[in-house]
Amino acid sequence: MKDRSSTTLYKTTALSTLYFFCLLCGYFILRPLRDEMGIQNGAINMQWLFTGTFVAMLCIIPLFGYLISRYSTAKVLVYSYTFFLVNILAFYLGFKFYGPSKGIAITFFIWLSVFNLFVVSLFWSFMSDIFNSASSKRFFGIIASGGSLGALSGPLIAHEVSAISIDLLLILAALFIAGGLCCILGLIALTDKKRFQTTPNDSQSITTNRLFEGIQFIYNSKYLLGIVLFVLLYTSISTVLYFEQAHIVEAEFTKSSNRIAYFSRIDFTVNAIAILGQFLLTAQFIKRLGLSIVLASIPFLMGLGLIVLGVRPSLGIVAALMILHRSGNFMLLRPGREILFTVTNQAEKYKAKNVIDTAIYRGGDALVGWLFATFTALGFGLGFIAWLAAPISFLWSITGYRLGKLQKSKEHIVTLKNKLYENPI
Repeated sequence: MKDRSSTTLYKTTALSTLYFFCLLCGYFILRPLRDEMGIQNGAINMQWLFTGTFVAMLCIIPLFGYLISRYSTAKVLVYSYTFFLVNILAFYLGFKFYGPSKGIAITFFIWLSVFNLFVVSLFWSFMSDIFNSASSKRFFGIIASGGSLGALSGPLIAHEVSAISIDLLLILAALFIAGGLCCILGLIALTDKKRFQTTPNDSQSITTNRLFEGIQFIYNSKYLLGIVLFVLLYTSISTVLYFEQAHIVEAEFTKSSNRIAYFSRIDFTVNAIAILGQFLLTAQFIKRLGLSIVLASIPFLMGLGLIVLGVRPSLGIVAALMILHRSGNFMLLRPGREILFTVTNQAEKYKAKNVIDTAIYRGGDALVGWLFATFTALGFGLGFIAWLAAPISFLWSITGYRLGKLQKSKEHIVTLKNKLYENPI
């Protein structure tokens, strides 16, 4: 992009920002509907949905590797978005003629969970293709703000439209995804076509090696094992909260539209707090408090909140904890977790991190989902399960604190090595 005119650069940035807005707006229009489909299937059966999502993730990893190694990013984007658009229209017809039947509800829940991971990953791969290092530092913040605006707009649209028609949510989401596809075509037209030329590879061996190498890196590193533990504890609390919310919402609201409106309000509140926090607080907190405190803070507060939830399981407390957990993750935990990888080598950044962010994350969801289902089947109430989760949250806090200290120590070593390399004796 270095030799292209400023006008083309600004057009590319504007289209990319609009593209990310359309993508996240479309997703967040559908997200409350996904949560409702989980309840339609019965909150008591939700562990099956998490297991199905985990299996789907395991299937999508080699497929994603095959597509990226066999075709250009641009082609994968066009084919993928066309495929997803057809999927949304098929779901529209299914909901319109058959209603939220059990099969449709299960399929939609798993499909949207996979859709989100797949399209966001593709988006940033595409941005890396069309922006060089210098221009990415200038414009990625602007592009990300488009996604943030979409994440705020989607829940608002879902809240208003769900009272009119659930089917209409799918049509509106399809329009936004189609808008994203139009932006992709526009970006391809603005970009040098040579950038997207690829040579087919033996994709299966590449994908298999990548998966096993990532696991091997994790097994051989106490630091990466600590990150794995942190992620597993995070997803454990996340899953417990999600299941607690599903059971209480199922009991509190009898109408589907009311449940969708509740979920959209939660999404909007989380995204609004997260965006303000990212702009105003994240950098200051990390700078002033240090990474250890940042990584320990939200888990510690969640532990206290789970004790309160154990005493009095109610929708208000669950909603407050859900907002704290998700917005705290966007503001502090996710940026902090990415900082942890700044002191790892290149192979660990991509291969080990890929395993942690997909298979381990979704595997933790599935495992805790089955544990939750087991406790409820044995007759334990939501309050008792919240009590059991509280010590896990405090362990999560301790793990985050120790990881922050380890990162600081490793950062010091890396800095010394860099100085020695720059000024050899």
